Amino acid sequence: MADRCLSFTLAAAPALAPLLARGALRSPFKRPSPEADFPRTRLVLPGLRIDLARLAAYERVCGFATGSADGTDALPVTYPHLLGFPLAMRLMSGRDFPLPLLGLVHTSIEIVRRTALPATREYELAVHIDGLTPHRRGTEATVVTGLRAGGDAVWESRSTYLARHRTPGRPDGSRDQHPAPLPVLAEWRLAGDVGRRYGAASGDRNPIHLHPLTARLFGFPRAIAHGMWTVARSLAAHGTPAEAVVRARFHAPVLLPGTVQYGADGEGRFELRGAGSRLHLTGEVS
Repeated sequence: MADRCLSFTLAAAPALAPLLARGALRSPFKRPSPEADFPRTRLVLPGLRIDLARLAAYERVCGFATGSADGTDALPVTYPHLLGFPLAMRLMSGRDFPLPLLGLVHTSIEIVRRTALPATREYELAVHIDGLTPHRRGTEATVVTGLRAGGDAVWESRSTYLARHRTPGRPDGSRDQHPAPLPVLAEWRLAGDVGRRYGAASGDRNPIHLHPLTARLFGFPRAIAHGMWTVARSLAAHGTPAEAVVRARFHAPVLLPGTVQYGADGEGRFELRGAGSRLHLTGEVS
């Protein structure tokens, strides 16, 4: 399949709800495999301006200090991922994407921020799928989101999404090796509406995050927190320099309402754990 580039205007940027529905309808017909073909399309959104009201709502729900009224403060390090997510969903919900959207699990993210990102600046956003790789539990897709300002690459993320399926030679029953707990710095009691509030700020209204009833339809006993909310909330507590590399891995969902403990070691590593020291998230900032 030849590479191609599609450019969007802000008015034509895709909405998430129809993409979720389209991807759900196509999921039963997908046959995931690391050898499958995948779309080489690069989606580009030029002339991107930040909605300051939406940014402030995101900062509040994630625990970041809210920026100044004129938007001169820098964007949180995780915020461009939110801006690129509709484009990523357009690619992953398409007919030519080989992994089923239903059951797709966000397993990790790596973010490189090369400079502070003023909220009043104009940006160009681009998203593409970098490839498929085998995983012991199935197949992972890597989605790359990039932000440019004045022609310079200023921010990039690489997210991996796992489709679980039988994998010959890679038994599904093996377990991840988890590190020893980090020193606990805070305990957070999470309300049952965290998923709804983050969904309103981010636009990601996946039903597993919104209500117990809709979450149970997908096998969860209660609604679960967005993985990117857990990363953002942890980084709001941890802090990141203007130039930073962030790596995070998702281990287990956070049920809502619930209580989690935030830990960090003072050397860049952070984590979230729940009841019984269950590991939800590990990460590091360098």
